[in-house]
Amino acid sequence: MAAAVPARTGQSVLELGCGVGVASLCLGARVAGLRLAGLERQPGYAALARANAARNAVALEVWEGCVTAPPEPLRAQAFDHVMANPPWFDPAAPPARDPGRDAAQREDTPLAAWIDTGLRRLRPGGWLTMILPAARLPDALAALAGRASAAVCPIAAREGRAAGRVLVQARKGGRSPFVLGAALVMHAGSRHLRDGVDFTDIATAILHDAAPLSIS
Repeated sequence: MAAAVPARTGQSVLELGCGVGVASLCLGARVAGLRLAGLERQPGYAALARANAARNAVALEVWEGCVTAPPEPLRAQAFDHVMANPPWFDPAAPPARDPGRDAAQREDTPLAAWIDTGLRRLRPGGWLTMILPAARLPDALAALAGRASAAVCPIAAREGRAAGRVLVQARKGGRSPFVLGAALVMHAGSRHLRDGVDFTDIATAILHDAAPLSIS
């Protein structure tokens, strides 16, 4: 997700549900001079995000609060980019052993609410970038309809396999036609044949060399 955010030096980026700050720190490592902010509802994770940012010498302002009710000072701000990896586990699924992880993964706020908050925090023409299960793409496009143009990058584990995830990128107020980009294939070969890394060249460049990913 961080690789797909088309941020430029001097711009501002808000991560909704930033957890311990991983995506924001990855983006900060790839693009220097960003104003990075995160919103996280779990105080323990918010504290870890601040600590991780400090240890990596990345300026990251972390707000504590819920996506559906951000703190008032945050609601007064507008950003060039918003990114999010919303929880999507079924609310009825067995709980994770770690309560914090369970809360981070279980969907108890509708996807439409995440998209609404993301769009509200963007400047006109700003970009919303999200990673979602492929099965949720219709829900995301419905929530974006009439409010943003959209482009999608399917993510497949291997060549010839169905995409399990999608990157959705939307421009607030955009009127461009929908774009379905080429799939990002993560692993080389039809199956895993031996111990060791088997990422494709593009996946290696993203994961190890902080390369950007263009969706459209």
